[in-house]
Amino acid sequence: MTTTTPMTHRQVLEALSGLLLGLFVAVLSSTVVSNALPTILTDLHGGESAYTWVITATLLSLTASTPIWGKLSDLVSKKLLLQIALVIYIAASALAGLSQNTGELIACRVLQGIGAGGVTALAQICLAAMVSPRERGRYSGYFGAVFALATIGGPLIGGVIVDTSWLGWRWCFYTGIPFSILAIIVLQRTLNLPVAARTTKPKIDYVGALLITAAASLLMIWVSLAGKNYDWASWQTAAMLGGTAVLAVLFVVTERRTAEPIVPLDLFRHRTVTLAAIASVLVGVGMYGATTFLSQYFQLAREKSPTMAGLLTLPMILGLAVSSTVAGKLITRYGRWKAYLVSGTLLLAIGFGLLGTIHDDTPYALLALYMAVTGIGLGLTMQNLVLAVQNTVPREELGSASSTVTFFRTLGGAVGVSALGALMSQRVTTVLTDNLAKAGVHPAGGASIGGGEIPDLHKLPAQLVPLVTDAFGRGSARSSCSPRRSRCWPSWSC
Repeated sequence: MTTTTPMTHRQVLEALSGLLLGLFVAVLSSTVVSNALPTILTDLHGGESAYTWVITATLLSLTASTPIWGKLSDLVSKKLLLQIALVIYIAASALAGLSQNTGELIACRVLQGIGAGGVTALAQICLAAMVSPRERGRYSGYFGAVFALATIGGPLIGGVIVDTSWLGWRWCFYTGIPFSILAIIVLQRTLNLPVAARTTKPKIDYVGALLITAAASLLMIWVSLAGKNYDWASWQTAAMLGGTAVLAVLFVVTERRTAEPIVPLDLFRHRTVTLAAIASVLVGVGMYGATTFLSQYFQLAREKSPTMAGLLTLPMILGLAVSSTVAGKLITRYGRWKAYLVSGTLLLAIGFGLLGTIHDDTPYALLALYMAVTGIGLGLTMQNLVLAVQNTVPREELGSASSTVTFFRTLGGAVGVSALGALMSQRVTTVLTDNLAKAGVHPAGGASIGGGEIPDLHKLPAQLVPLVTDAFGRGSARSSCSPRRSRCWPSWSC
């Protein structure tokens, strides 16, 4: 149904329920496996590289597909596109739950990311089409709260699933299916948006889509493999970075010449869009990096169960949800958003600086404070960056502009998780090898934990567990040896 009459508050809330439901399951797909991954990869015999790629495969396809979905929304029905994205997500989730090895799982996660990318971008675009710029802050706070619950609550849900014997890790993928079906039904009944009449047939920039996907993929592959399969300073690095640069240049040239570009370069004539894109990269690194590696830290450095690992991240969930909701309402009331973005980025930097000091025996009270500061910073920046851009560009560019911000956020998350995962893997291997040598453990005795696979602490000999938790504790952050460390041998020089 096409309508030009503004939607009432009740109609907006009804449609918003479907959008938020779809957004929740889409974001959940990137985070629900975080606490479950050690269990999943133990069952599928995957290693640290697979740990990173199960996360980044989804982020990569989500990143690459986001601008495509955004551009399509400026050309055809937003409602239809959103429902198609949910169908893709449902099919990919079902296939991921049936995976028999890490290769199949990663392939299904790529497809899952395409659907999730559509839902994530289109939900925000639909909101912008439903309400006026001044009222968007009122509703964008709900988006931020749902994003917070899904982003950081996902690990808790995944932890509960793998700790429940009659469910198993495959339900991490099956759980979102019924909610996605419900979202499609709700959207069909409640979401009625005008479809702009066009005198010409829509043209899809397939070349631009291919180039931006190739550039992002090559950069991701380099970040994931550098330092392990080859040196950071090597001909492979030069070839991949050079290839990424060439693809990026070709993408820019293509976008300048095509009639319907995937990412209209004219968007960046707006200073707000340019700054929001840069900030979104940093926010993406923080958001996805925190959820991915805090889960691993709690399970492998502090010996917590997947469920408990999720519960321990509650300070970040609450900080993100509360700050996002409150900031959205204040922006609607006073019409100002710059102060929230500036203070949010400052708090985010402080929070990650503090998290960079943790080790395997950091008091939880301090860790909770660090996570809360980080969560508040994310809540003040993540959704408000999209809001700032939507209030800057013309209505006909809402789709492309909104998806561009989301693109840079997920690109930052994908590259950040890959880079941090590669650095962590290298750091853990180095520290663990050093720990085994200094503890007098013969290399063969530690082969099962030094061969690159995610260790199962419950199956390791008791004398090896402290060596492993210390390695993951020091690998998760920039840790140092202090007089209080209970696991520092006197002869060690840290």
